[in-house]
Amino acid sequence: YTEGEAPDASEVATRVDSYWRPYHDALITELDRIVREHGRAVLWEAHTIRGVVPLFFDGTLPDLNLGTSGGASCSAQLQQRLEHVLAAQRDYTFVANGRFKGGYITRHYAAPARGIDAVQLELAQRTYMDEATFAYDLDAAARLQPVLRRLLEVAIGPS
Repeated sequence: YTEGEAPDASEVATRVDSYWRPYHDALITELDRIVREHGRAVLWEAHTIRGVVPLFFDGTLPDLNLGTSGGASCSAQLQQRLEHVLAAQRDYTFVANGRFKGGYITRHYAAPARGIDAVQLELAQRTYMDEATFAYDLDAAARLQPVLRRLLEVAIGPS
């Protein structure tokens, strides 16, 4: 927030009750439903970020940043299969459990022993857009889509 524009405690409470809590209640309900129906669920938490953010870290982020809370948020087999997909392609740099190991959602809702695997993918924006102008790049996005599709296919495939 810009100086003097931060919400007060009342506004924060209103936002939590109006947006945060209903979202998380719905997420829990849906994960439980999927596990009941299919025996397992994969929570795929995806974000994008500029490739260079000097305020937060030095250097350039890899294109694809996979996070599994250091292997705690999903089965070892799933993490291995996802890393294999990333290693099999040659167009994008990647890392597993580097700067982004999985945020609140990945850590909080992961329950591999109960059939809920959670994975975070932090995607560098340069893979599908111009980071300076935020213009969507159809060609770049089209090149990225097969890799994302393969990751998701592996994630929802047999455990």
